[in-house]
Amino acid sequence: MSPRSAVFLGAATVSAAALALALTGGVTAAAAAANLSATFAQSSVWTGGYGGGYTIANRGDAAATGWTVEFDLPAGSAVTGSWSSVKTQTGQHYKFTNAGFNGTVAAGSSVSFGFNVSGAGVPIGCTVNGAACAGGGQATTTPTTPTTTTTPPPSGDTVNVSTAAQLQAALANAAPGQAIKLAPGTYRGSFITTKPGTAAKPITLSGPANAVLINDGPSGDAPGCPAPTPGWDPGYGLWLSGAPYWNLTGFTVQESKKGIVVDASPHTTIDGVTVHHIDEEAIHFRRSSADSVLKNSTITYTGLVQPGYGEGVYLGSANSNWGCHGNSGGVDRGDRIQVLGNHIGPFVAAEPIDVKEGTFDGVIRGNTFDGRGISGENSADSWIDVKGIGYTIEDNTGTFAAPGTFANGYENHNTSTSPSFDNGCGNVWRNNKSDLGGAGAYAIKISSVSKCAAHPNVVYASNTVTNAKSGLTNITVTP
Repeated sequence: MSPRSAVFLGAATVSAAALALALTGGVTAAAAAANLSATFAQSSVWTGGYGGGYTIANRGDAAATGWTVEFDLPAGSAVTGSWSSVKTQTGQHYKFTNAGFNGTVAAGSSVSFGFNVSGAGVPIGCTVNGAACAGGGQATTTPTTPTTTTTPPPSGDTVNVSTAAQLQAALANAAPGQAIKLAPGTYRGSFITTKPGTAAKPITLSGPANAVLINDGPSGDAPGCPAPTPGWDPGYGLWLSGAPYWNLTGFTVQESKKGIVVDASPHTTIDGVTVHHIDEEAIHFRRSSADSVLKNSTITYTGLVQPGYGEGVYLGSANSNWGCHGNSGGVDRGDRIQVLGNHIGPFVAAEPIDVKEGTFDGVIRGNTFDGRGISGENSADSWIDVKGIGYTIEDNTGTFAAPGTFANGYENHNTSTSPSFDNGCGNVWRNNKSDLGGAGAYAIKISSVSKCAAHPNVVYASNTVTNAKSGLTNITVTP
C-alpha cells in the first residue's frame, strides 16, 4: 500500500474540526507509486527444452524506471539464450535486468523479455525488484477521464517516422511513390501494410541499421489461414500482405516470431536489411510473391524457438500449405525470385535457403553461407535445399564448422505435387565454392536422378569443394 501521511496535533490550541480529524485518523491523498508483477509463460516446448519469458506489468499509479527479475532453475536445466534483457548468472540463480529500451514501465503498461532453456525445469522463487513476482495487488487509482491520442495520417512524398505509432500509421496509409523513412530507435509493435505501390511508383521503407523493428506478439485468435485480421497479431516483424512494389532498405528486424513475411506481394525488393534473433524463419516470400529480390542483407540466429522451421530465406510454400498459400491455380508460385549477395549464418537453425516445390526460374548468386548452428531438425542439414524447378545457383561460397548437423552442401529433392511439376529438376550449379568442414559428404547431392530425366540437374566443373567426405557431387560433372 502507498504510505500514508502522519497526523500532527498542534502544541497549543487545536480547533474542534482539527481535533475531530485527528481523533478519526484523517489522512492526505495516497502518493503515487509503481506496483510491478512478473508473470512467466512458456511460448513453445520441444524435446530437451522450451522457450519462455516474463511479462512485467505495472499495476500502480506511477511509472517504474528500471526492473530486475530473479529466479532459480532446478539442477539439470539452464538458460541457453535470452533477449530484451541483460542476464547474469550464479550457479542455478539467474538475474535479468532491463535492456536500454524497456526499462520504463508506464502505469497500466507492460514489457517483456524472453529466454530459451535446456531441460524441463521452470523458474522458481521469482522476484521482481526484490519483491514476490505476484506483486502487491491492484494499486488504488483515482479515476480519470480517458483521452484518445491519434496519429494523423501521413502525407507527402516523404514521410519521416520516429515512433511505432507513426510507423503503423505510415504503413496503413502508404501511397504509391511515397518514401517512409525511419529514424534511429526501437519500434515495438505489429507492423503490417496492405497498400500496393506500382511499377512506376514503388513505395519505399528505409532506415539505418539502428532503426530496429521488434514484435513481441503473437496475440489474439488466429484465422484459419494467415491474413490481416482485427485483434490478431501474428508476431511478424514486418508483414507485407497484398502489397506489391515495395522497397525495404537498411533497417533491422529482430526478436519476432518471423522476421519479414511477404505475402501476395510480387516485385518486392529487400536490400541491405539485417534480420536476427528470430523464433522461426527470417525472410519468407509467400503466396506467389514472384519477381522479388533479396540482396546485400545479413541473416543470423533464426529458429530460436522452432529450430526445424528456422530458415534464413524461404521461397514459396510446401505443398502441404498450398491450401492456405496456393493463390495461383492452387500453387504458391514464388517464381523468378533472386537472392543475391547476402550473408546468411551463423546459427541459422534450418537451411539458409529453402526453395519450395512449385516455384520456377529463380537465381541464387553471390551469397555467403556460414553453416555453424544448422540444427539437423526437420531435415535441415544443408545450405540450400532445392525443390523448385529451373534455378541457377552460382558464385556462392559456403563453409561449415561445428557446432551443427551437416549432410551435404547443396541438396535437391523431388516432391510429388498436384498439379504435377518436375520438382527439384532442371537446376544448374556453377562456380560455387564449398568447404564441408570434414562433416558433409558431397558439395552438391542430387537425389532421384531418374525423376529428372527429361529436365536433368547440371553440376558444372567450375564448382569446387574442400574437406568433403565423398567429393564434389554424386552425378556426372559437366565440363
